[in-house]
Amino acid sequence: MINVVRGNPAPEELAAVVAVVHARAAAAAAAGGEGQGPVSEWADPARTIPRRLPHPGPKAWRSSFWPQ
Repeated sequence: MINVVRGNPAPEELAAVVAVVHARAAAAAAAGGEGQGPVSEWADPARTIPRRLPHPGPKAWRSSFWPQ
């Protein structure tokens, strides 16, 4: 359902918006969810998982950025 919050669109303008929304929804359904694009690493929930910290020592700073 589309709700016009502000303004008074002409029927042709509202029909154009509905056509665009319908076309985008049909394209997304046909793609099967593949058209979403890559997910940002900042939004990846796996990055919030606690990781093991390096043991303190003279060269601990070298291993601080190694993948765990």
